[in-house]
Amino acid sequence: MKRNDAYECYHCKQWVEAGQEHDCWTTTEAALTRELSEDLQDAYARVREAAAALGEQRIYASGSCIMFSRTACYFFVRPKRRYLELCIFLGHAVKAPQVKKIYESSRVKRAHIIHVTHRDEVESPITDWMQEAYDFEPLAKAAAKAVPKTKAAPKKGGKATTKKAVKKKAVKKPAAKKAVKKKAKNKR
Repeated sequence: MKRNDAYECYHCKQWVEAGQEHDCWTTTEAALTRELSEDLQDAYARVREAAAALGEQRIYASGSCIMFSRTACYFFVRPKRRYLELCIFLGHAVKAPQVKKIYESSRVKRAHIIHVTHRDEVESPITDWMQEAYDFEPLAKAAAKAVPKTKAAPKKGGKATTKKAVKKKAVKKPAAKKAVKKKAKNKR
């Protein structure tokens, strides 16, 4: 899409001159870590170094995150102004002071949110969890097949509770009763 006038991109808020190509969705690790403090840049370098030592994988920037994956992402780093937010996918919930939040990301994976502010924080147990996530990632697909799917609970106010849906679901009267009612109406 070419524009004749200069405009401000509504995604990244960058000013784009007339005729200039703009693709704010592609980004790099360097672009995401450029404005971090020196401590956070050191911490990210340590996270990347620890992850790269785990084995063969793909490290790439996507949106506002730096993803670490084998066949699927096993953890990512979201650089923030005051800390690095690590999201590590494990097969179970881990309760530890480093873990700020845990949420269920799939039937078998739990996302663990960890805030890192300094290079020295990137050691055991965080590196152990990174290793566990790296090892669990190829097993996650098989584990997902073993866990049965659960049916979602019906929503309140959904189709099943509306008047029309209730009428449609009402038990239909037998044909003989309908015929008797029709005859009664015709006699009146």
